Amino acid sequence: MKKYFKEDQILFSVKKVHMIGIGGSGMCPLAEILHSKGYEITGSDNNESDPLKMVRKIADVYLGHDAKNVGNAELVIYSAAISKDNVELVEAINRNIPIMERSAVLGALTRLFNNVVGVSGTHGKTTVTSLITQILIQADFNPNAVIGGKLPLIDHYGVTGDSDIFIVESCEFADTFLRLSPDIAVVLNIDNDHMEYFKTMDNMILSYSKFISMASRAFVNGDDKLVLKAIENADNEIITFGFNKSNDYYPINIINDENGFDFDIYYKNEILTSITNHIPGKHNIYNALAAFSVCHYLGVPVERIADSIAQFTGAGRRFEKIGDFGFVLYDDYAHHPTEIETTLKSAKQLGYNRVIAVFQPFTYSRTKMLKDEFIKALSIADEIILTPIMGSREINNYDIYSEDLQRELENSIIINSFEEIKEYIFENFHKGDLVITMGCGDIYKVCRLISEDNLVK
Repeated sequence: MKKYFKEDQILFSVKKVHMIGIGGSGMCPLAEILHSKGYEITGSDNNESDPLKMVRKIADVYLGHDAKNVGNAELVIYSAAISKDNVELVEAINRNIPIMERSAVLGALTRLFNNVVGVSGTHGKTTVTSLITQILIQADFNPNAVIGGKLPLIDHYGVTGDSDIFIVESCEFADTFLRLSPDIAVVLNIDNDHMEYFKTMDNMILSYSKFISMASRAFVNGDDKLVLKAIENADNEIITFGFNKSNDYYPINIINDENGFDFDIYYKNEILTSITNHIPGKHNIYNALAAFSVCHYLGVPVERIADSIAQFTGAGRRFEKIGDFGFVLYDDYAHHPTEIETTLKSAKQLGYNRVIAVFQPFTYSRTKMLKDEFIKALSIADEIILTPIMGSREINNYDIYSEDLQRELENSIIINSFEEIKEYIFENFHKGDLVITMGCGDIYKVCRLISEDNLVK
């Protein structure tokens, strides 16, 4: 039985919707799903972007924010990045037009589908959401999906299908995933992130327990001790995946090289199929197991699942190879010490002479609380370039700066601007070097500058 929220009735009772920040990667697929459900969409954003170009196909879009953009909207939806004093948000409030934050709308939409798969976990959500979506698309299941990154197969952040399957990346920050109504819950792992909100790991585990309990069945990482705590009192169906042979799904006959892994999937006393996974890193075996188990349950033939996994090259900004510019350039979303460690270890396995990390710390609270862990993870790289901390929604009440990391990292430097980083990279790194930009802010713009500069040259 799906739990309804009072805001749901607002969305279900209107047809004309205005979306502030419609060009965001999380807002664009939301707009497309609303449009597919018969809503009339308008929207605004400050900057041109690939998602904005896509959403123009189904919505009237304004570049820049202005009170008049609200027009005759019956509901205004805004992203978490929109400030409270945004002129369009203020206009809606002054005119008594209902407003809803993106996560509340996403939650309401999950009540419109009968097979909602909520993919949660501190690490790997985007990769697994992307992989499940790709498998279902290629198996002609026509899913709907909202993904936290770009899926290369469709060159987009989401998809609108004609089935009742809805794949949703489910973020734990501020308990937003508890607004969703998953029929299938996926828990990849639990780690110490967003502690400025959760305060303790017990609080985080409790939130995951609530998320799991909302679904009729859950697919969880049976090797993760914190995940196992989260399912201790579960009274719904629990299916486990992992390396331990006590799991329902586990890999055997693993062969690995710098390009990925080959392994067989074992389930209920038999080998179901062989898997070729072209993404390096042990964590991507977990990701493949998670996606495989969900899609197997949904009825996708095992060989079709295996074919899609073999074709999957990763989600955008997830160990994504940008190109060869003398040095080889990669980009990754890693912004937590565990992710940085995993990414840099994977990069080290590729056999380059040097691995150079270009890292943009994100939020003062995370940097302060996990400072020692960041230093340990970043030290895996041969050289480190740091940017100033990107505060995002926070102000620096934590008295933390990138210099606090740099002082304890050998072969590290702080560079303030992306243009200067680009020049430093071209001057100092050459054939045999791997350079990887990392962070969940806008550090990816360094890759764009390098690519654009290379085209000019």
